[in-house]
Amino acid sequence: MTGTAVDLIWLPPALALLGFVLNGTLALTRPTAKRLVSVIGAGVLLAAFAASIAVFSAFVGLHADEPVVLRYWSWIPVGTLQVDVALQVDQLSLVMLLVVTGVGSLIHLFSIGYMKEDPGYARYFAYLNLFVFFMLVLVLGASFPVMFVGWEGVGLCSYLLIGFWFSDAANANAGRKAFIMNRIGDFGFMVAMFMIFWATGSLDFGTVFTHAPMALVPGSRTVTAITLLLFLGCTGKSAQIPLYTWLPDAMAGPTPVSALIHAATMVTAGVYLVARCNLLFAMAPVSSAVVAGVGALTALFAATIALKQWDIKKVLAYSTISQLGYMFVAVGTGAITAGIFHLATHAFFKALLFLGSGSVIYAMHQAYHHTHAHDDAQDMRNMGGLSRYMPWTTSLMWIATLAIAGVPPLAGFFSKDEILTAAHARGHVEPIWLVFWGLGLLAALLTAFYMTRLMLYTFHGPNRTGEQEQAHLHEAPWIMTGPLLVLGVLSAAGGLLNIPALYRGGARLEHWLEPITQPSAALIPAVPLSPSTEWLLVGIAVAVAVVGIVGAWQLLKPQRLVPARSAPEERGFARVLRNKWYVDEIYDALIVRPLVWFSRVVLWQEIDQLVVDGAAVNGAARGARALGWANRWLQTGQVGTYVAVFVVGVLLVLWRAIG
Repeated sequence: MTGTAVDLIWLPPALALLGFVLNGTLALTRPTAKRLVSVIGAGVLLAAFAASIAVFSAFVGLHADEPVVLRYWSWIPVGTLQVDVALQVDQLSLVMLLVVTGVGSLIHLFSIGYMKEDPGYARYFAYLNLFVFFMLVLVLGASFPVMFVGWEGVGLCSYLLIGFWFSDAANANAGRKAFIMNRIGDFGFMVAMFMIFWATGSLDFGTVFTHAPMALVPGSRTVTAITLLLFLGCTGKSAQIPLYTWLPDAMAGPTPVSALIHAATMVTAGVYLVARCNLLFAMAPVSSAVVAGVGALTALFAATIALKQWDIKKVLAYSTISQLGYMFVAVGTGAITAGIFHLATHAFFKALLFLGSGSVIYAMHQAYHHTHAHDDAQDMRNMGGLSRYMPWTTSLMWIATLAIAGVPPLAGFFSKDEILTAAHARGHVEPIWLVFWGLGLLAALLTAFYMTRLMLYTFHGPNRTGEQEQAHLHEAPWIMTGPLLVLGVLSAAGGLLNIPALYRGGARLEHWLEPITQPSAALIPAVPLSPSTEWLLVGIAVAVAVVGIVGAWQLLKPQRLVPARSAPEERGFARVLRNKWYVDEIYDALIVRPLVWFSRVVLWQEIDQLVVDGAAVNGAARGARALGWANRWLQTGQVGTYVAVFVVGVLLVLWRAIG
């Protein structure tokens, strides 16, 4: 123990867990006590954020370069495997702690207004609190097993929240899909943990990263296999190729859940894992290239799909997949600070975009409720012209849109520019990184285009909701609009976290994370760029954003759009993008259907029914019955027969003995 507020690191997760217990109890006993549920649900998160600030301030006061590990009790004492329930306070975990509790608190406040009419209100907040608890365990755990508990916990909570309205089969299926896809990645994480223990003799972060340079040979098959297996877990949790298809379907859950998953919790776990294990990835150049390559491909691929989606939440879902790709380009390149920087700024503007879309959906539902209409409240073709009715939401979502597009001086400009610059610099040593830079630049162009498309079709042009519905369109209540204002400020000013020296900034986040990034930085060749080259790269990035925005404004005509019920089907390549490159259909044809056939025909009909039931269970019964049938001929009840058989038996025994 340190004797400071750092010792209170257990308090944020404990408060979130307390909220789950209390709201879970209310869900079973007093589900209609919504005011009490609201106070508990949002209150524990606000208290957790306050405790996180206190821990952060105390850690800053320690001026510590080494992590502070607080051990509470022994969990797995088995021979040489000694795992404690322990939490680790260092520069990286504190950044994640503040993001999770800070953005999470705003999402909880928004949920009070968004979910107030839902009959499962108490259950919803219980799940939401549990989600934050497991995410805090994930980012604060001092060892791989403790982290894995949080890793699996957020997977469970995503299943519960994505399928929150489980009476609808589509929602239940979306929850199951998320759960199963994540289990595929989690298998890789588990195998990687076994290999790490085999190689280093420990699963504690401190011991593993201290012994790794001596226990593992840089570039060897072992460290490459470990890091690739870890990255397999990341592709599932952070929705990268090939395990990304669950995330768009996760839009089946309530919109604040989408904001929590996409902005502050689950999908950032993979980026955090690579950042935490940056030393291992620096020792495996092949794995680092795979991480960056998959990230760059995912960024571009998801951006192409977002171009032709009409569901406002689906556009943002593919946007998240794309932005996570940027983060993996950064951590794969070795620019750990750039990846975490973009993780933080993305949390700000993506939470704003999702909650803003939630305000839009809320307004559309209210309008349709009053007029008894049944149109899709999430389809942008049914919107249009909402800026006249929702000016605050419009302005704030434009800030987030310009931020994600990379327009200076908003938050996304600084973090995305840092990633692209790092990839270009690495390309001077290894040309493959120039390809990744090019893919990232093209993805940035598409990002600016499809986000401007979302704004034009939702807020500008003629209104397509219907004349009766227009009278009921208005801004959401203050409990929902207030968090948008805070996120708007963060989306605009979040770049102050790490303004680089090129702009005469102090690069605060970079210096803050140096104790975490220094070991890997020593293994990755630094390639300094001249100021003129850096300014050229900045100019190219800004030009790409401007071209995307202006191009969308010139090419897209909201006045030509018709409501979804009257819209014609897409044709040609637009249809391919609308159907997401048919990846789900390909997976279904190549994996799901053959697996179902194998399960039903081979495992069930052949093995279970014929072998297990037929040969083993029924065969044993038939054998016992046949044996009984044969033995009954010996039980005649005739004493003379028994004597005769006895005599014959004795004679046979004597004959065998004499012979």
